[in-house]
Amino acid sequence: MPFDLSPAPTVLFQGDSITDAGRDRAVPDSLGRGYAALAAAAVRTAHPGATVLNRGVSGNRISDLAARWERDTLAHRPDLLSLMIGVNDTWRRYDSGLASPVERWEADYRGLLDVLRERVPGVRLLLIEPFLVPVAPAQRAWREDLDPRIHAVRRIARDHGALLLAADGLLAQAALTGGDPAAIAADGVHPTPTGHRLLAEAWAGLALGGA
Repeated sequence: MPFDLSPAPTVLFQGDSITDAGRDRAVPDSLGRGYAALAAAAVRTAHPGATVLNRGVSGNRISDLAARWERDTLAHRPDLLSLMIGVNDTWRRYDSGLASPVERWEADYRGLLDVLRERVPGVRLLLIEPFLVPVAPAQRAWREDLDPRIHAVRRIARDHGALLLAADGLLAQAALTGGDPAAIAADGVHPTPTGHRLLAEAWAGLALGGA
């Protein structure tokens, strides 16, 4: 069911490079060129008085997000938080040998939301599961690490009464239907304009009823 938001809500997009999408960090209102910017347009159509912020940071893992949670999330007191994090925790295992045990990752994720709920009562949550659209054979091995994170986000969404954007299945289906995974995410992780559009449409359908 879509959120029942106030006429002038603060909507905050938070996450890693997929959310960041090239935003200008010197400009507080910059939304980047990805799904967050597209979804923001839908928010403003439904709620012309809305404040929409993007604080995604490229390369972030859960530990990086935790380090800036106070400044970049809690300080904005959002009415709606949209959060996508996790693929870098998997990616760094395979390209840098940096392990991020899923049990600890889930606990840290839950801890961030617990603090948010305590500090910002009534905040609505939309959680976007991490995803992978493999374009290279080696990426298929990432599933061993990523799939448990996807299931963790689903559990967290259930436990927090959050809306869940099941991005992994959405983009996998688009890649299968289109016949070219690289048309959805050129490197398997970062969406193309088509991938960002699909995420934004799904986001608006969940949060706003397709507005």
